[in-house]
Amino acid sequence: MANVPGVAQNAVLVQSSEMPEDSVKVKGYDFNQGIDYHALLQSYLTSGFQATNFGRAVEEINKMLDKRAEPISEEKVKTGTELNPLHRTHTNCTIFLGFTSNLISSGVREILKFLVQHNLVDCIVTTAGGVEEDLIKCLGNTYLGDFHLNGASLREKGINRIGNLLVPNDNYCKFEDWIVPILNEMLKEQDTKGMQWTPSRMIARFGKEINNPDSVWYWAYKNEIPVFCPAITDGSIGDMVYFHSYKNPGLRIDIAEDIRLINSQAVYASHTGMILLGGGVIKHHICNANLMRNGADFAVFVNTAQEFDGSDSGARPDEAVSWGKIKKTAQPVKVKK
Repeated sequence: MANVPGVAQNAVLVQSSEMPEDSVKVKGYDFNQGIDYHALLQSYLTSGFQATNFGRAVEEINKMLDKRAEPISEEKVKTGTELNPLHRTHTNCTIFLGFTSNLISSGVREILKFLVQHNLVDCIVTTAGGVEEDLIKCLGNTYLGDFHLNGASLREKGINRIGNLLVPNDNYCKFEDWIVPILNEMLKEQDTKGMQWTPSRMIARFGKEINNPDSVWYWAYKNEIPVFCPAITDGSIGDMVYFHSYKNPGLRIDIAEDIRLINSQAVYASHTGMILLGGGVIKHHICNANLMRNGADFAVFVNTAQEFDGSDSGARPDEAVSWGKIKKTAQPVKVKK
């Protein structure tokens, strides 16, 4: 019998070095132990691939919450509250939450509502769709559909598709009926009381007026959590403002004041954490605010974007470190969906 060629044997049977003593073994959750959700989520850390990044993200957010719970002096509690549009007092860690509109359109809205209802975040940035879809869901339902439904056929029926979700166009008609009287009142307050409207003040007003505990923005208003939306006109709200400019012209929305307000949330914070769900304007707006304090202390990115095209959406946290948007000492995590 012929011998195995030495070159092949040496190539395949390479001797391993000893693994370091603190090496983590790959191990998943054993359902024979029953269902323990805390242990299940803990097991993600040792499951590998994106599950491990998810587990690290959980740890990073827990660090934010632990830091937030640490006591601070009465002086620090009040520092800069006049620069918060809702005069929210400080904690030891200001947690910024950013998310795109698709999360509000989907059932993730209820999770976001829980976070805001229970005061687990301090400052929010979203898109125009993120604002209006929450309000619209208080006026009419969104339904499950299919990604492959024919667009022309849906248009004939007056049904709008968001991925595999369906929104009857009547919902937007209801939204117009609801928002126009509010815009009229806002214009009146601007002209008679000198009210200077910003996107954050508008959203707080919408949260007050919707007066519905199913709404994320209702709870943001109740808990004095500022909500920023630099692209407030990029959606149905913009459509309503456009129509309103013909019917009752003169309403002004100041984005310059809001950029000072959101940057102040970072500048005067004791520590900051960023939870960024999605990319685009919500990601950069929060990161850029944290640049003003030479970087966030904690950061979690969750998105599907890749960095090869040079987009900010796809940029890994280390790129944000290079700009001073995350501190050099931080241990940020990106979870790729």
